[in-house]
Amino acid sequence: MHVAVTGMNAGDSPAPGVGVARCIRESNPDSIKIIGLGYDALDSGILDPHLAQCSYLLPYPRDGRASLLRRLIEIHERERIDVLIPCLDAELPNFIALEPQLLELGIRVFLPTAEQFRLREKQNLSEFSKASGVRVPETLQVHDPLDARIQSMNFPVMVKGIFYDAYHARSAQEASHFVTKIAQVWGYPVLIQQFVSGEEYNAAILGDGSGAVVSSASMKKLVLTEKRKGWACVSIENPELTALAEKIVSALKWRGPMEVEAIYSEEDRCFYLIELNPRFPAWIYLAKAAGVDLPTECLKLARGEPPARQSSYRSGVVISNYTTNLVVKLDEIKTLFTDGELQNDKLVSKTKPIAAAGGAQQ
Repeated sequence: MHVAVTGMNAGDSPAPGVGVARCIRESNPDSIKIIGLGYDALDSGILDPHLAQCSYLLPYPRDGRASLLRRLIEIHERERIDVLIPCLDAELPNFIALEPQLLELGIRVFLPTAEQFRLREKQNLSEFSKASGVRVPETLQVHDPLDARIQSMNFPVMVKGIFYDAYHARSAQEASHFVTKIAQVWGYPVLIQQFVSGEEYNAAILGDGSGAVVSSASMKKLVLTEKRKGWACVSIENPELTALAEKIVSALKWRGPMEVEAIYSEEDRCFYLIELNPRFPAWIYLAKAAGVDLPTECLKLARGEPPARQSSYRSGVVISNYTTNLVVKLDEIKTLFTDGELQNDKLVSKTKPIAAAGGAQQ
């Protein structure tokens, strides 16, 4: 089976693709070929021959659906892709829109609908909260760093882009500064969310599209990066968090993978939903290490096969990112830059271990 995976960058803020590819390859070492799809020739995951047997560059999401489809057709003619797993927020609208065309080509995906994707967007969480009863912090959408409403908020707050980036602001002046900073990269609207004091928890979950949960796993961050990404994480069992995730999947009838980010407020003694990420989290390999292989179950759903519904896993399993050196030849980088592809399986014996993947690993 040929499985294409995007989001193969493993830097200081790793994308989910490396963890997804590791899960699938380790569960199916003799029957899966991983096709790494990247946006930059220096994405470490697509350069690692122990992780992806071949790699291809895609046009950036801003280039549009037609450009993406043309490139996927070119890759499909070479590799005969069976299943494609997109792992980045910004690219998902294009893949969702192209699902009918991909299916005609024989490329299967398991993704949310456009409406499901819209409802879980950061700027729509307040609307979702009213419909579902899930608590979310007060959130303000702004299109101007000098918006007068910023002055009336209770500080501190979190200033967020609609796709990525989040900053902790302690004053209106700081909030306005971060609004400008985020807008320069991601555009408007920028979100200002009331800060909730408490501990952050995350859940990875897979919905079957009917409102039911296939499997889920939860974790707590032990070590944070400057961008508050989890550098080291531990698997936990928290029935209240699991119930929250199941409520969300049921309300949305979510189809595909999702990450639930929530903060438990000791003052209010409840969880507040912070974000719903419409793909596997970067820490997804922790779930497999704890006993729940969500990427492999997603693969089954994409192929129309019944998944193994797992309801239990081990708590107390810890993973930590680490940095290693991935050595490649300059000619290989040039090949990606000039031809947009690299045949990694010619560079390494198939008997070598997968776990040597380069960059910061989950």
